[in-house]
Amino acid sequence: MTIRVGVDAVVSEELLKYFTREVQVIRIPEQPEGEIEVDFWFPAMSPSVVRRQWSHLKGVQVVQIPWAGVDSLRKVFPPGVIFCDAQGVHDIPTAEWAMAAILAMEKCLPFFVEQQRQSHWAVGQQANQNDAHPHTKIKNPPAPIREIADSTVLIVGYGSIGKAIEARLEPFGAKFLRVARHARAGVDAVSRLEELLGQADIVVLTLPLTSETRHLMNAQRLGTMKPGALLVNAARGPIVDTDALLQALNENRIRAAIDVTDPEPLPSDHPLCKAPNLLITPHVAGDSVRFMQRAFQLAGEQAARYARGEPLRNVVTGEY
Repeated sequence: MTIRVGVDAVVSEELLKYFTREVQVIRIPEQPEGEIEVDFWFPAMSPSVVRRQWSHLKGVQVVQIPWAGVDSLRKVFPPGVIFCDAQGVHDIPTAEWAMAAILAMEKCLPFFVEQQRQSHWAVGQQANQNDAHPHTKIKNPPAPIREIADSTVLIVGYGSIGKAIEARLEPFGAKFLRVARHARAGVDAVSRLEELLGQADIVVLTLPLTSETRHLMNAQRLGTMKPGALLVNAARGPIVDTDALLQALNENRIRAAIDVTDPEPLPSDHPLCKAPNLLITPHVAGDSVRFMQRAFQLAGEQAARYARGEPLRNVVTGEY
C-alpha cells in the first residue's frame, strides 16, 4: 500500500532517503493555501506553524512528531488521529547535556568562567590547604568543588532519557535512586519522591509535563532537598515552581542547572537570570547536528510500519 506522507517544504532531499517505496512524499508549505491530502504527517516546524498547517490538512490518520515532549501539541489533534512522539531520538544529546551540566556545576565552572572574564585568578582548594590543616574550607569559589563519585543521583522520570543519563554517570561511580509514575523493579513510585529527595546529592528531572507533574518540584519538595544539592531540569520548565526555585537559590539552600524555564523564553530582566548557584541554557539539551537524521529515520520506520499495517511505536495515550 502506498501512503501519502506530509513533510515540511524546506526539508532537504537527503533526509527523504529514510522513506521506503511505499511512501509518496507531499511537501507542506509553512503557509499552505487550500486543502492538502495526506495520510501520515511528520511536522517539524514550531508549534505555531504546525497549528496553521494542520488547518489545511485533510485525511490525516497518523501524526509523528520529532520531539519527545508532547505538551505543546497534544490538544491540537482530534482523538481519532494516532499521535506518536519521538522517544529515543533525543536520548543521546539530552543525556550528554545533563552530564555536562552536572560536571560544570560540581566543578564550579560557571564561577571560574566569570573569574576569567574579569581577569581574576581564583584561588581554589589546593592553595588553601597545608599539612597542618588538610581540610581547610574552600574560600574561593564559594561553593565546594564536588565529585560525582559516591554521589547519590535521583532520576525523576526514569524513561529512555533517564536511563541514558544513568548510563553516562555510572562509570563515574555514582549511586542511583529512580522514580517513575508507577513502581517497578529498581524504580520507586512518585509517591515516595519527598522521602527520596532528602537522600540525593543530585536530582535530575526527565519526566513529561502533565497535569500531575506541573509544579511537582514545589517549595515543599525543594525544601526537602539536601543543603547544597544540585537540581538538574532537562524536562519542562513548569515542572519546577519558578518562585520556589528562586527563593531556594537566593537563600543558598540548593544549586541548579536548567535547560528549561517557566516562562520560556526567559525575559532578559527575569530574576532567574541573576540568581546565584544557577546555570541556564536556552532549551538546547536535545539539540544536535544529528537530530534531523535521527528524527527522519524514525519517521521513515514509522511510515513503513503504517504502510504494512504493523503496530506503530511511541503512540501517545492520555497526556503522554
